[in-house]
Amino acid sequence: MADRLIRITTALTVVAVAIVAAIISYQHAYELVRTHGEFGPTARLAPLTVDGLICSSSMVLLHCARHRVAVPALARWLLGLGIAATLAANVAHGLGHGPVGAVVAAWPAVALVGSYELLMMIIREVPHVSGRLPETWHGPRPDSLQIQAAEAFADDLAAKRTPSIRAIRARLHIGQPRAQQVRAYLSARSRE
Repeated sequence: MADRLIRITTALTVVAVAIVAAIISYQHAYELVRTHGEFGPTARLAPLTVDGLICSSSMVLLHCARHRVAVPALARWLLGLGIAATLAANVAHGLGHGPVGAVVAAWPAVALVGSYELLMMIIREVPHVSGRLPETWHGPRPDSLQIQAAEAFADDLAAKRTPSIRAIRARLHIGQPRAQQVRAYLSARSRE
């Protein structure tokens, strides 16, 4: 219950900060685009492409993390490019007020990206598996990684095979000691 309350409170705070930061960052980028010759719909929509790039790239990273698959290099590159673009736009907006103005203008972009990534961390950490155990399971209650491993290697377990440590490390992106613990759990599950 306490963990759930912490996650909910954190998520609400992160969303609130992200909304405020997004509005300010958008305004800075909009004014910068207008100052450099764009008007009408183009000036209004151009700033959204930057934040949209950050959002879509982060969602791809989130999807990959939750499904334990490799992250495409393009998603990482575009996330970095989006972050660089939003920071550059905000810094450029504030440069007319000197170095301090540039830092102050950049802060909403930092808060936006930081808040968004914190929210993604919270979402990534919430177990997305049912947590149900087979009727025959008599061992200790597994942790979320062990449950995820059981789902990831369900075909192996059904065939009474225990995946190798190398396969576990590759699929779950974990180190050797944790992979050994997960393998021991999967081995016990495959015997049940």
